[in-house]
Amino acid sequence: MAQDAPFADQPDLGYAGFALDRLGDARNDPEVVAAEARSPSHRTALLAGDRLALKPAADGALRLLFDQAEAARLGASDPQIFLGRSPDGPVFAATVAEDLVADGVALEDLRALASEGRVAGADLALAGCAKSLLSWHARHRFCANCGAATAQAAGGWRRDCPTCGAHHFPRVDPVVIMLVTRGERCLLGRQPRFPAGMWSCLAGFVEPGETLEEAVRRETLEEAGVAIGRVSYELSQPWPFPSQLMVGMRAEALGEELRPDYAELDDARWFDREEAAAMLERRHPQGWFAPPPAAIAHHLLRRFVSG
Repeated sequence: MAQDAPFADQPDLGYAGFALDRLGDARNDPEVVAAEARSPSHRTALLAGDRLALKPAADGALRLLFDQAEAARLGASDPQIFLGRSPDGPVFAATVAEDLVADGVALEDLRALASEGRVAGADLALAGCAKSLLSWHARHRFCANCGAATAQAAGGWRRDCPTCGAHHFPRVDPVVIMLVTRGERCLLGRQPRFPAGMWSCLAGFVEPGETLEEAVRRETLEEAGVAIGRVSYELSQPWPFPSQLMVGMRAEALGEELRPDYAELDDARWFDREEAAAMLERRHPQGWFAPPPAAIAHHLLRRFVSG
């Protein structure tokens, strides 16, 4: 397809485009973080697990940042995590109770908000960063070296062990997600957890001692029984469930025969460009569809369809 086809204009990639100044060096100074927390323009993103606290603004938009008084009233955790500084002031993140009940405030699923486009752009990136960091803190309260309880440091970008002195930093797990192609067709799969009718790219975690290219070849062979030749990088995406980096790749299949691993996939099949375009536009005659624009798989498919 020519570049003036319906997919020439790419939508925003979900959870990407974090616009705050992270103050990477300054946040190591507790006095700097304390000063940011005392700022009258201090605002906080609030999450309960995978749900984001939202409140309608006067213009009808969804507001995800709360001032200090609002955050305290809603029971925000302390200490909060310093995400960075925006032109409007410092931005923090904190957790709230799963059963939060407050007038005008709703807890809404972050995945659903992204899929529906109700929170997008820099706001979605901020929420994703907050979600990843808060999840990491919840899961790493004890030192992996000696087992002692750790304490938040560097504004929430590190945890320190007072017993053995170890420093622990937020982890990000790399995942390859690949659009496998052969000529004018692409390979998509269905996982049991997918919504009925949705097909997506194959994906898998990178294992120790493995390059991205090796991970693409191994995962494609394991899941679909297809050998891969050339592998190239396309784009990447933070994925805060709880904290992955999705590395989008294009992979050229050496053959077309499929041997799906039905323990991993419900099914796998080849789609031509027209079918892929129909799935992106949700007009496929079988009712099949691609992941929403917030997902990196959507973008990989759009690039394939655009030629």
